[in-house]
Amino acid sequence: MKPERPLAVVNSVAPIRICDNGCWTDTWFAGHGQVFNVAVYPYAEVQVAVHRGGDAADRVVLHPENFGDAYPVRHDAAPWGPHPLLEAALAYMKLPGGLRLEVSIHSEAPPGAGTGTSAAVTVALVGALDALTPGRLTAHEVAAAAQRVETEMLHRQCGIQDQLASAYGGINYIEMFAYPHASVSPVLVPDPVWWELERRLLLVYLGKSHDSSALHEQVIRSLESAGPDSPAIASLRCTAPRSRDALYAGDFAALGRAMTESTEAQERLHPALVGSEARRVIEVARAHGALGWKVNGAGGEGGSLTLLCGESSAAKRALVRAIEQADPAFRSIPIYLSRHGLRVWRQDLG
Repeated sequence: MKPERPLAVVNSVAPIRICDNGCWTDTWFAGHGQVFNVAVYPYAEVQVAVHRGGDAADRVVLHPENFGDAYPVRHDAAPWGPHPLLEAALAYMKLPGGLRLEVSIHSEAPPGAGTGTSAAVTVALVGALDALTPGRLTAHEVAAAAQRVETEMLHRQCGIQDQLASAYGGINYIEMFAYPHASVSPVLVPDPVWWELERRLLLVYLGKSHDSSALHEQVIRSLESAGPDSPAIASLRCTAPRSRDALYAGDFAALGRAMTESTEAQERLHPALVGSEARRVIEVARAHGALGWKVNGAGGEGGSLTLLCGESSAAKRALVRAIEQADPAFRSIPIYLSRHGLRVWRQDLG
């Protein structure tokens, strides 16, 4: 049987986030948060095929391509099915009646890498679903909606920097004055600085998804008790403006120092936030002359690491070989700086 032609197809893409200097401060316990981060390809991709009508039982069919087969979403509230974040986003967006949707989701970034992949997927999904209703959300509104899916629908503890990075794209300096409200200032640099940063950055996946929820809960309780003016929060917070200022000056050595300082500040929160795999890669990077390193995201075992390499392209390639020889599970993930954040486009076919 010939497949039914959809009425419309909506596509969206959103970048992931690396090098989040100042992480842990975009949260309810930090008071005033400051984060520097970089949005990069690979993107999270969403495609929504829109059909007329359909039974309530299969009104929305969800296909998370990285995780298995398509399935009908049967709930608009807890208990959720196999993919709570995606299902909660569908419920949050209050889809128009009289339509049947086939939603496909894909990401080249490994899940659990600490690069904000789940936030990128949620931003892309919220943006695509927004195209089915009158009016358009701004980038900031999409980021806020994606964050509320986690905090209000799923009752998870969640910062805001990942969603903002995916929605805005580019290089960002984010300030939060009253959680979760934040301002986003693009760090605009000349093309040669942009290109040189892109050439020097290296994203290393550490071979397994990071799952450190119990560790993170322990750190959160400690930070909540310490309060927003604690030295631990202050030492993280100050690395964000240092990163921004270093990039404005085109000073890659200073940017590398800020990355390393942010990682060391994470480690002071709890030694296990810099996992054993990350320590092995850092030692290899140090031996090959890397300028700096940042454990991506909140940290813990597994996940990924951003490295900032020196001037020599040959030395960067030698570093990649050394890392991959150190452990077959370690691998370099190709990245490109993303000048754009969320992009959504719709084709009306019927």
